[in-house]
Amino acid sequence: MIDAVSALKRLQEGNSRFVNGLRSVETMMTHAKRATLTEGQEPFAIILGCSDSRVPAEIVFDQGLGDLFVIRVAGNIVAPSQIGSVEFAAAKFKTRLVVVLGHSQCGAVSATVEELKRPDSEQSLNIKSIVERIRPSVEAFKPTELWNDDVALVEQSMRANVRASANQLRHGSAILENLSAKEDLLIVGAEYSLETGKVEFFDGLPELYDCFSATNV
Repeated sequence: MIDAVSALKRLQEGNSRFVNGLRSVETMMTHAKRATLTEGQEPFAIILGCSDSRVPAEIVFDQGLGDLFVIRVAGNIVAPSQIGSVEFAAAKFKTRLVVVLGHSQCGAVSATVEELKRPDSEQSLNIKSIVERIRPSVEAFKPTELWNDDVALVEQSMRANVRASANQLRHGSAILENLSAKEDLLIVGAEYSLETGKVEFFDGLPELYDCFSATNV
């Protein structure tokens, strides 16, 4: 088990390699770990990310088999099954870093914006269930000038949605609250840029984070 701050640094270093078109030797040789992983796993970070095909966590962080415990759902929303999955990994494997990973041009957030501005009576109940979880993050911007700028609205709503999801994990689970208070579990929010490939961590960061900001990796 590695501590949360060290895990955060490891993710940043991996993302820096990805942005620069590099891969670590360990990642390239990850297939060699397959046999040893039949005995168990020790993922160093939990990633709750979007299902978007352009944002595979293992690739954007340059990690291999057994390194990340990844939960993917459209809009990186938090529902009971997602909370349970995070609880399982944090308690079972003693993983001490949780990252809620949103991304630019998020389709689920865009769909929520469209639904709020132009309600679609034919939208399925299942898709509406996702939209309803993102809705509060979008509606907060109704009184602002962003409401008339769809591009900026989607970007800021995506970040608000990441913050909301991270906050729900921090305060919606007695298990995670206890691990945060007593065993230094860290839950942070981040954005992956489809345009640059860079991941920016922006929510819930510890003070020590400044020591290895992404700009310094």
